[in-house]
Amino acid sequence: MPSPAGATIAVSVHGPAGVLDLVVPTGATSVDVAREYAKQAADVGEAVAIPLLQTALGERLSAAVPLGEAGIQAGDVLVATSGVHRPRKQTLREAAKNAPESPALASMIATVAALVAVLAGWYAARAGEDTVRTVAVGVLLACALVGVLPVGRHARQRAAAAPAFAAAAAFAAVYEPGAHLLPAILGSAAIAAAVVAGIGRALSPGADEVSTVWIVSGLTVFTCCALTALLGWDARVSWTLLVFLSMMAARFAPSLAVDVPDEALLDLDRLAVTAWSARDSHRRGRRGRIVVAADAMERLVHRASRLVTGAAVAILVTVVVASPLLLHAARIDLDRIGARCLVLFAGCSLLLAARSYRHAAARALLRLAGLGALTALAVHLVAGPGAGHLDTFFYAVVGLGVVALGAAVATGRGWRSVWWARRAEVAESMCGSFAFASAVVAAGLFRRLWELTS
Repeated sequence: MPSPAGATIAVSVHGPAGVLDLVVPTGATSVDVAREYAKQAADVGEAVAIPLLQTALGERLSAAVPLGEAGIQAGDVLVATSGVHRPRKQTLREAAKNAPESPALASMIATVAALVAVLAGWYAARAGEDTVRTVAVGVLLACALVGVLPVGRHARQRAAAAPAFAAAAAFAAVYEPGAHLLPAILGSAAIAAAVVAGIGRALSPGADEVSTVWIVSGLTVFTCCALTALLGWDARVSWTLLVFLSMMAARFAPSLAVDVPDEALLDLDRLAVTAWSARDSHRRGRRGRIVVAADAMERLVHRASRLVTGAAVAILVTVVVASPLLLHAARIDLDRIGARCLVLFAGCSLLLAARSYRHAAARALLRLAGLGALTALAVHLVAGPGAGHLDTFFYAVVGLGVVALGAAVATGRGWRSVWWARRAEVAESMCGSFAFASAVVAAGLFRRLWELTS
């Protein structure tokens, strides 16, 4: 839009003669302003040729376009120079390099990549051609080794997903049809993931909590699976151990993650004289002031958050995989009852344990693990042997659900009240105790002892 007659613009011109504040008409061009700048610079003893004008961003002002039409507004800064310095356009590679890091998006992409790697390993293992399997194993293994290298952006997220590629490669390499070989195959995949996670932890400049979770989880799964293969036990022993240990890990993971020494939270040398620890005559500490830095506490909280989240993911994956395998491996009636009870109590225990987590992601993952176990049990009851007893189980579950819903509505606060929190703690302890008893039956130990004594 054309400016009204008589309108002016106040601008500041920066150049070799200093800064000059001018009030010019909107119809003036950059040449008029440059000539005025050179004139006033000569008045103060500075011989300056008529310069070229450009914006503060380096865009040249055309001599044929008035300042008002060029978008110059009051208060803008113009640069007087003998040459025009245009800003260099960033390429797509430079723009991506200079872009700020987004850990959330990188974590989501790494998770999707890990899932795709698992599906690729499963497809390659089931493929009939050896060429497809060899190529898939090579690609997955190369991705795993490249992912643990501490170079480039989002190295932490890549290192967290790299063990999944190694596990998929090992599964595709050693897979053979047959249920009796499945524990050894999964054990090989677990130890491969642990090895790659160990490599990533050794190459990482700092401590990596996710790699620690990978190493502990991989060694645990490998031990449970290799133990049964070496001793010639049934495969359901491995699945029983994995389900039970996953349930127990949900209770002990927070205590291992949040391990803070007292010296980091309290100044023991400056306690009140009435405190029993201050009256201890054996203490010879030097009086001083201990100040806990805020960044140290932030690092502690972030470390505990990553450790708890990684443990929750490991629990979810283990329970979702081991529960259907346990229900499918139990073929004798007595073992089948124990397997169903173990999956039921383990799922309920995980759901109850999730209430004590204040970390939203870990709490959601534990709830998914509990629901995954109960879903596997429901599918087994519907499609597995003994489906005629489903009606009784359904009526019992619905009745218990109505009772729990009525009690929650009556209190109006659910698990947040102290009364319900105590009952939930008792229920969680009972589920853990019943799960331990069911594990003895599901593993076949109870039936074996019965057969020996009968």
